Amino acid sequence: MGDMVIVNCTVVDGRAADGMEPIHDAAVLVLGERIAAVGPRPDILEQARDVRRVDLGGAYLTPGLINMHTHLSLSLPGQSGESVKSLGPHDLALYMADGARRTLDCGVTTVRCVAEKDHADFALRRAIESGRAAGPRIFTAGRALVCTGGHGHDSSDTLECDGPDEFRRGARGQIKAGADLIKVMISGGIAGEHERIDTPQLFADEMEAVLATAHAWGRKVTAHAGPAEVIAQAVELGLDCVEHGYELTPEVAAAMAGRGTALVPTLLVTRCKEFFDELGVPEWMQCRSLGAGPRHLESYAMALAAGVEVLLGSDMPPFWRYEGTNATVRELEYMSEAGLGPARAMHAATLGPARWLGAEADLGTVETGKYADLIALAADPLAATSAFRGVRWVMKGGEIVRDDLAGWPTS
Repeated sequence: MGDMVIVNCTVVDGRAADGMEPIHDAAVLVLGERIAAVGPRPDILEQARDVRRVDLGGAYLTPGLINMHTHLSLSLPGQSGESVKSLGPHDLALYMADGARRTLDCGVTTVRCVAEKDHADFALRRAIESGRAAGPRIFTAGRALVCTGGHGHDSSDTLECDGPDEFRRGARGQIKAGADLIKVMISGGIAGEHERIDTPQLFADEMEAVLATAHAWGRKVTAHAGPAEVIAQAVELGLDCVEHGYELTPEVAAAMAGRGTALVPTLLVTRCKEFFDELGVPEWMQCRSLGAGPRHLESYAMALAAGVEVLLGSDMPPFWRYEGTNATVRELEYMSEAGLGPARAMHAATLGPARWLGAEADLGTVETGKYADLIALAADPLAATSAFRGVRWVMKGGEIVRDDLAGWPTS
């Protein structure tokens, strides 16, 4: 880390979806952790005569990506998942720290964890913030709240609750531990053997108890949810975000848009057979997941048509190598290809998540005063979302944490 001026780049960020033009032949002055100035190169160099220069060789400079659906301690049904579940607390911490380092290396500078085992996410966040471990900024829900026997109940990344009082206590317990948001499982999903995607799992008074408690403490609530009827009820009660949304209807999508309920579609989880095979995921889960794929894509199209705010979230580990890139970028490509387009995809991966997290003063764009969380790409991300496959340089908080620019053509 140190003061520097970044030159020979084109600055592009999530405001492009609102008509913000890229800044060609740009420079970015970084002082400490934050951006001190950004603009045309001659203007910025006047302010940075005695500061070291970092030449990006004509790269496109964007904000770091924000992945809104991550599980650094993910354990799906199958042999690989069972091995993760069997990790002791020390092994689990190291396993998650390795995943955090890999995540940052692929250009994801912020994550939202939506169910992690044994509150190890809080220890990992402290280690990253203190500089003892490398990784992205972490916003976390702690353990997800679930009814007895509900979705994900068989892992230590959830907390079983029944009745309004227990769900209130569960929400307060996560907040006491340091949670930035609350995650609740309100329907079945693709990873529960004795449930269906459309299985309702909370009564209205339980859902209302979670929402009222979290909102009273200034925390948003996101919900694992598949079917339209369950989502409609939660949206009416004030739900802030839906994870997956496998079976939306136009009416429910319109209600989400009207109430400002965001969607993290996680399209990848219903089209990732190679990933399932790699982890030894059983046939029943693969059939349920892949069979939900066509309807999932229809639901996503409904959300886009209604104007729902959609946000990037992979569900698969953010760094996982898949289809020639990492899971984060592949998810963003799916979102773009299925109707979002490159400019709005960039918004869904940067400024949109920052706003949902209440962190837009610090994250999401390349602007004066914000953290210098930046990535450099060889190609224009407004021309094709696949440009994010070409991340070669990563900065977090003014520190260059990855530099593979050697050999790039300079301009």
